[in-house]
Amino acid sequence: MDLNEIQINLLDNIIDGHNITEGAYNIRSDSKSIGRSSTKDVDIIPKSDGTGLDIFIKPGVKKASVHIPVIMTQSGLKETVYNDFYVGDGAQADIIAGCGINNCGCDDSEHDGVHRFFVGKNASITYSEKHYGDGNGVGKRILNPITEVYMEENSYVEMEMIQIKGVDDTKRTTVADLKEGAKLVVRERLMTHGDQNAVSVYTVNLNGRGSTADIVSRGVARDNSYQRLDLKIAGNAECKGHTECDSIIMDNGKILAIPALEANSTEASLVHEAAIGKIAGEQLIKLMTLGLTEGEAEEQIINGFLR
Repeated sequence: MDLNEIQINLLDNIIDGHNITEGAYNIRSDSKSIGRSSTKDVDIIPKSDGTGLDIFIKPGVKKASVHIPVIMTQSGLKETVYNDFYVGDGAQADIIAGCGINNCGCDDSEHDGVHRFFVGKNASITYSEKHYGDGNGVGKRILNPITEVYMEENSYVEMEMIQIKGVDDTKRTTVADLKEGAKLVVRERLMTHGDQNAVSVYTVNLNGRGSTADIVSRGVARDNSYQRLDLKIAGNAECKGHTECDSIIMDNGKILAIPALEANSTEASLVHEAAIGKIAGEQLIKLMTLGLTEGEAEEQIINGFLR
């Protein structure tokens, strides 16, 4: 692959040092695949209508690796992509996704990615999705991911959802249905600045006996940015669900957290925790006594909070 400096920078920021060519991969740049490879354990097949990919992870495979990053460098480009993951019974896989947008023009650039996961019995996957934006243009960088997860008996899904810099507007929608013994773990990390807006919506249905979900969102709203978190867990059987919203507000930022717990079974155990506040003054003072400026101390606290 012949990548320019902008493309390399975008990939570096969304894959966090992972080696894309280890395992199966598809790299999408400005609405075209610029590199694709399947393996004996994973098949990546373009959809016949050109709208995305079907990814098949074979039953029983161990430590399969899949990378499907998306990068955009053309101002004004807008696209919607559908990727479906079929994870075979007993399979284990690490899936690295994410999107980076560089917009140096005056028109808005937008990527809307729809990812659906069909996770087989006793299968286990980790999924990492990082969003990043840069470029000196006045056009917006817009990302609207939709993630749907359908989990069979005793399956396990761990998801890391990250947005740290440069995305002007985003609506992140996640829906999950869990059968008996399935477990879902989600860790969301989000920072907004300037006039950015970010909305996260989670709807998790614990349908099977012994199903569990642990959803934790951490956010930092700086400058004049706005964040909203709608987080709902429905317990429809004997199950356990935990949600947590922990946020730092700075400058003129605004954060709205809307938790919802719906118990439709007497055996459902559901818990929500929430905290929104500014950086504690004693934390700043402690770091400043070690020689840091106030700005440096704030950055250290934020970096640790979002780790």
